[in-house]
Amino acid sequence: MHKKARVSVVIPTFNRSTTITRALNSVFQQSVPAYEIIVVDNGSDDDTVEVINSEYPSVKILHEKKPGVSAARNLGIKASTGNWVALLDSDDEWMPNKLEQQKRVINSSQEAWLCHTNEIWIRNGVRVNQMKKHQKYGGDVFENCLDICRISPSSALIKKEVFETVQFHDTLWPGEDAEFDIRLIKNGFKILYAPDVIVWHHRRSRPIPFLRQMFNYGKTRAQVTRMHPDSSVSYTHLTL
Repeated sequence: MHKKARVSVVIPTFNRSTTITRALNSVFQQSVPAYEIIVVDNGSDDDTVEVINSEYPSVKILHEKKPGVSAARNLGIKASTGNWVALLDSDDEWMPNKLEQQKRVINSSQEAWLCHTNEIWIRNGVRVNQMKKHQKYGGDVFENCLDICRISPSSALIKKEVFETVQFHDTLWPGEDAEFDIRLIKNGFKILYAPDVIVWHHRRSRPIPFLRQMFNYGKTRAQVTRMHPDSSVSYTHLTL
């Protein structure tokens, strides 16, 4: 069994004053409390930081000037003092027993380095059905991760030691999560899957930002393929 898991929650954010409270509330409502909560602001010019300072005084706020979610995540992970790191995007939210269930899963395996969960996609308050190709796996998932990214950052609980070997590529976005997963698997880290744990993943609802993101995925797909020519990564899971 692993020594007691002290979970640091790392939340990168940029101009998310309208959704950060939803994300943070879902962390504070966990049946097993987090060891610490770190929000990394990536240059917001709205009132995101003011909202956090006012409503969540126990949350540690860091500031990352280098643009990009990966740089923000990496800073928060480096500053964390727990032995496990739970990532959460600032527009997503967890079910109340998410951390409790994941702790139970990681304690069942001496070799666990990462545990990810199921997720429900939400757009404009309405559930979006995932296709069969979006099915998630645990164990030796390399082959299953070649055609599609299967590990949502907001569902991932990762042993901090992992980040001594693998960090998020801080010049790559979008697709930084898929590229991180490939290097994680190539380095032999065992992945567990908790199918009964749910994360609510809120998808982009406005057409212009959504289309802009899809255009960027096309560009980064080529970049990731050059970085990992043996992997043939696809981002079709993000084109709904």
